[in-house]
Amino acid sequence: MNQSFFLYIILQLYLLIAPCNISAQEDYKLWLQYKKIQDNKIASNYQSKIYRIYPLGNSETIQAATKELQQGISGLLDRKIALQQSTNTENMLILGNKSSLNEAILKNIKNEFDIINEEGYIIKSIQLKNKKHLLITGKTDIGVLYGVFNFLKLLQTNQSIENLAITDAPKINVRILNHWDNLNGTIERGYAGSSLWNWHKLPEFIDQRYIDYARANASIGINGTVLNNVNASALILTPQYLEKVEALANTFRPYGIKVYLTARFSAPIEIGGLKTADPYDTEVINWWEEKAKEIYLRIPDFGGFLVKANSEGQPGPQNYGRNHVDGANMLADAVAPFGGIVMWRAFVYSEHDVNDRAKQAYSEFVPYDGQFKKNVILQVKNGAIDFQPREPFHPMFGAMPKTPLMMEFQITQEYLGFSSHLVYLPKLFQETLESDTYQKGKGTTVVKIIDGSLNNHKITGIAGVANIGNDINWTGHPFAQANWYGFGRQAWNPYLDSETIAEDWLRMTFSNEENFIKPVKEMMLESREAIVNYMTPLGLHHIMDTGHHYGPGPWVSTLSRPEWNPVYYHKADTKGIGFDRSKTGSNATAQYAAELAKIFDNTASCPEKDLLWFHHLSWDYKLKNGETLWNGLALKYQEGVNQVEKMQTTWDQMKNYLDETRFKEVQMLLNIQRKEAKWWRDACLLYFQQFSGKELPKGVEKPTQTLNYFQSLKFPFAPGN
Repeated sequence: MNQSFFLYIILQLYLLIAPCNISAQEDYKLWLQYKKIQDNKIASNYQSKIYRIYPLGNSETIQAATKELQQGISGLLDRKIALQQSTNTENMLILGNKSSLNEAILKNIKNEFDIINEEGYIIKSIQLKNKKHLLITGKTDIGVLYGVFNFLKLLQTNQSIENLAITDAPKINVRILNHWDNLNGTIERGYAGSSLWNWHKLPEFIDQRYIDYARANASIGINGTVLNNVNASALILTPQYLEKVEALANTFRPYGIKVYLTARFSAPIEIGGLKTADPYDTEVINWWEEKAKEIYLRIPDFGGFLVKANSEGQPGPQNYGRNHVDGANMLADAVAPFGGIVMWRAFVYSEHDVNDRAKQAYSEFVPYDGQFKKNVILQVKNGAIDFQPREPFHPMFGAMPKTPLMMEFQITQEYLGFSSHLVYLPKLFQETLESDTYQKGKGTTVVKIIDGSLNNHKITGIAGVANIGNDINWTGHPFAQANWYGFGRQAWNPYLDSETIAEDWLRMTFSNEENFIKPVKEMMLESREAIVNYMTPLGLHHIMDTGHHYGPGPWVSTLSRPEWNPVYYHKADTKGIGFDRSKTGSNATAQYAAELAKIFDNTASCPEKDLLWFHHLSWDYKLKNGETLWNGLALKYQEGVNQVEKMQTTWDQMKNYLDETRFKEVQMLLNIQRKEAKWWRDACLLYFQQFSGKELPKGVEKPTQTLNYFQSLKFPFAPGN
């Protein structure tokens, strides 16, 4: 082979590979694409108003903000943007915190600093010596960074930057990701590869991915991360690992992100050499106090502990005859001198109480309302069972006015088809946040409880179980990035509409073309309802196959604990289907305010979307549309399949607006989703048909496989288990 021919072959191989690498980079960049603005008129307008950057201050955070502006503007406007050390030139982009601004600049600010908190920001068009400039400021450098990201969002979404006067601040204090990552690199309920944290190479090796993770989180206002699984290993609290945690904390700090750790309650025994973890034991109390000092010596801004105790076999204070208050307050005392908090999870259920799993967290925690230390916040899942496609809001949110409660959402799609299915979760989040608890009468929504405004709580929080792994696109499915993005936006402002978030994400991630935005946004907004329809319509829940929670398993009935079996939740028999939680059943409705209990107890007033959550009804029960329950259930399953097919049709029409790689990725994933939606429909209807004894109604496709076939399917290596 001569040399020229060899070089020709190498060149051809490179040309084949290079486009894939470029497209992969677009996946990696998430919503921080900073692609050149295609509308020349808009680009020209921006060019005329942004000449140079004038940073005030030299902290790591201001440096990060300056670098982000340079990177963003150079990509969006296709030109380098220089730094300036004075405001003599017009159209400076000035950034700095309040204390760095001179009197001339401050004269342009009226009362804006009075209406933002420590993390808030101001973006304002100002004049200095008759020269126009743009100012991005806040009380702190972190506020400035948040302002920079939001200014770049204006450019990415082609918004006007004429006469800007924007003030914004987060409505919730603790906006946090929960990583269910294990020290061996696996992720419980992780569907996007392995853990980001390479514990073996830390602390010396700081992967660029850690920095880009911090950038992405800061861009949407997330300010905390719990690095390890709630089913924790005590080893994370040893010096060997704390050194590694410190390295990550140092990396994240310029982006305003505090690190937190899940504390295993039995750590004093497992790594401390004690014989007990009793929260009343003096040696145990001293051990935790010394451990807190050790951590804060390394990481002065350490956020605190997340704790899963006496749940699903995890150790806790009940092992020693104590209660949740005893355990939480002991840990709270240990971190209180350093400003730390304890997030105590309320996800508890016991095999010894099989009456109704949905009632147990309420029963265990509500009697202790007002007894927790002021730096304890209870972390409550959005629903009383476990991150289902749809659940009524958790009744604890309306029942503990004296205790700060933080929301726990699941961003990773444990019960929602994993990263194979497109489901836009901010719709689910919004549904929960807008639910009315009637705690203090009509209008006392969940969001007013978690933002502290209803009961005047000083500590507020919202957590999302992360869907992030080391896949090139971070989340396994390109559209799963929208759930990370949307969670951050709603954590910052839980009153924000999910439609607004979807549009911003699409514009920043893919395209500003209206013919792309409108149909794809509609597809996203419908996707959550589609997955409810083809998995758990009309209030059905927890009928996924057990363990891995992948695919349907309504027939499972042989597990050792009753509440682990799907038959426990749907209770299908020849008389009907559904879990009776009304006053004639488990009386779970009594855990809600009287106004809601009355609505839920009555089948005529109970929302049909929650019907089988609260009631066991005859197969011939008439729905509001006149259909029998059996027909309505079957038609809902079919509707879910139809909705996925509509999503496929929409996406196929978007090819001209997208790079080939991401277009094909989503196209293939939607094909999987359609196949699995049909699997759900056929398996569930064949199983329930045994009890109803009725034919499928007109319009519902007949299954092509038998029930025995579906029951024979096994998935021993399903991811994230």
